Amino acid sequence: MPKTPPGETRERVYRYVRERLFEGRPPTIREVQSTFGFRAVETARGHLDALVREGRLTKRGGEARGFALPELEGLGTPRLVPILGRVQAGALSTAVEDLEGYLPVESTHVSHDLFALRVQGKSMTGAGIFPGDLVVVKRQATASSGEIVVALVDDEATVKRLRIRNRRIELHPENPDFDVLIPSRYQCLILGKVIEVRRFLERATASSPLRY
Repeated sequence: MPKTPPGETRERVYRYVRERLFEGRPPTIREVQSTFGFRAVETARGHLDALVREGRLTKRGGEARGFALPELEGLGTPRLVPILGRVQAGALSTAVEDLEGYLPVESTHVSHDLFALRVQGKSMTGAGIFPGDLVVVKRQATASSGEIVVALVDDEATVKRLRIRNRRIELHPENPDFDVLIPSRYQCLILGKVIEVRRFLERATASSPLRY
């Protein structure tokens, strides 16, 4: 890359990392190296370490994407949660687990206990869950009656409100246009409990997918 003053390069590195952090996609050191065309990974590491020493970034030890902004530290501990494709809120559809990106979530739960799914269908609109929303899910194999869950029914994922009646699982929609699902105990597997819903008022176009 063209020779530039160290301070100018470091400022560009800081702006790049800051932008990535606000998108919920903190970069690795090698991503910084690749973006700026540094010949050695140690050059990227040196700029990042200097930004940490200056107090402009913080770094959590043992994490490849452990950089954070000090001004956000008081807002909680943001954790990057993987967005694992889509889940149907309506008729059942095959579960998709292609990684779309990451979503920053403030939670006391450890990161590997959480994942996010993008909602399709309109069966949960009465609970404020609409097509295109992201649901943040805590992995757990059980849930209490009345909680909103992501369930796997015959290898197809759906988001519904769980009701347990006479030891029977019922998956209830929050839209009168949809039917209650009553799978057998051998058909249904609870993947987790929905703990948060995210909605974005401005959508990306199909040619420019939104990533987190």
